[in-house]
Amino acid sequence: MTVPDVTVVVAVYNTMPYLTACLDSLVGQSLAPGRLEVVAVDDGSTDGGGELLDEYAARHPGLFRVVHQSNSGGPAGPTNRGLELARGRYALFLGADDWLGPEALERLVAAADAWGSDVVVPKQVGVNGRLVPQGIFHANAESVGFADSALAWALADTKLFRLDPVRRHGLRRDETLKVFSDQPFTLEACLRAGKVSVLADYDCYFLVLREDRGNVTERAGVLDRLRGIAALQQVAAELAAPGDELDALRARSFAWDVPRLLQDGFLLLDDATQRRVCAEVARVVERFGAREVYHRLPVSARVRLELAAAVRPEALRDQIRYEAAHGEPPEVVDGRRHYAGFPAFRDRGLGLTDELFLLREEPAAGAVPPLDPAPPLNLAQHLWRGAVPAQVRRGLRRHPAWRRLANSVNGGRG
Repeated sequence: MTVPDVTVVVAVYNTMPYLTACLDSLVGQSLAPGRLEVVAVDDGSTDGGGELLDEYAARHPGLFRVVHQSNSGGPAGPTNRGLELARGRYALFLGADDWLGPEALERLVAAADAWGSDVVVPKQVGVNGRLVPQGIFHANAESVGFADSALAWALADTKLFRLDPVRRHGLRRDETLKVFSDQPFTLEACLRAGKVSVLADYDCYFLVLREDRGNVTERAGVLDRLRGIAALQQVAAELAAPGDELDALRARSFAWDVPRLLQDGFLLLDDATQRRVCAEVARVVERFGAREVYHRLPVSARVRLELAAAVRPEALRDQIRYEAAHGEPPEVVDGRRHYAGFPAFRDRGLGLTDELFLLREEPAAGAVPPLDPAPPLNLAQHLWRGAVPAQVRRGLRRHPAWRRLANSVNGGRG
């Protein structure tokens, strides 16, 4: 039996009508017949998606292999099943609400073969307003790492993986995770890869935000998201090299993923759930060394993390409300040091350190500035400068959360 070049794994659960565009994009791939197989696992769909898969398999014999199973409660189970059945040299995981450009797979396989890549990150485009970080896609790159690129921002499994190392290392998704199960898988695959590459000169993968916001990640609860973040950081702690590589991965979670859970949505939770969220944040902060990368984080993120870690939901609520109402706080100047003057600054009842609020420190009189004073780009900088297209940035500038992010990156110039 001829081995296909690539197996596309599609986990399907109630994604109609988006599933049609997904399947059409696979039928329309430029790869020659026999070079592509699609393994579609219907995870107990009730919207007609399972029947649609059978129709496509009947119309395109040899292209689609369809498996039907009872609902497993999340995408990890059907994705693992599809991976088990994959016969290709490479595998690509495609969301059932997403779709591919017509030359995507041909270009990805050619790049992986030419470069000897174990993982290839395809250029991704957001659809229906879905924000997709673009910092990693500024140019084709034969080899990238976490310390020298924005790879830490691209941890979804929407990539081409060489199957040999995936199976050699026994990589699978953790089926106990309701959300983000793809990220620990992707991180381990990248950290174990001989080479991770980027194909940036063609729009390969189109990520769709559903009109009903029904994407799995959009539906997930805060505690489920925190468990997924913790699983990601556990892989980083076990496999990433100490120093810049590990710090880049810590900054990914603690500058963005965790603080965004401590915003307006936190206020909608009941008191008991707020305390549970704070306790879980405290565990993640302590266990995975968040404070070691605080210098890479915006002040607002540090303050929210520390208030949560202290299990002070009432103070955290006050901080969230202040940020929503006022945006950036006034600066407090004390000698050569400039601080963010949030109400929590030097509040004796809270006891937070001044360092937490430090914006910058002016050099002493007569001091010679360092030859390269620019710090490495942190997560917020990638999101604002590189990850978000210019036209989207313009539309977001009026939103308080993005104004805070822009100010933290651009020195108050938004």
